[in-house]
Amino acid sequence: MDAYKEWWVEGLDVLGAHMDIQGLWFDSGEPARISGEDPMPLPHGSANVTWMIRWDDIEHRDAVWNALYADPEWVACAARHPGFDGYLHMSVRFMDPA
Repeated sequence: MDAYKEWWVEGLDVLGAHMDIQGLWFDSGEPARISGEDPMPLPHGSANVTWMIRWDDIEHRDAVWNALYADPEWVACAARHPGFDGYLHMSVRFMDPA
């Protein structure tokens, strides 16, 4: 996780040039608190990293990600990522403002 956090120093700059990143959070080591009527832990555990990005709409999100994959600066940055194969579960959620 330390190498991943270090990578984010560069990754956040490159991604931030393309996206309106609202925040980035890393697991603090505190155990997840799962509750509700039917509390079920996820098979791979709770998220270790959560980040929030503001999009105009889903089409905007898709266009930005497609452009990002074509950006040589991102391709070089992604090549220095310490382990894309470590993404066991990713979840994307689109939400409306309250």
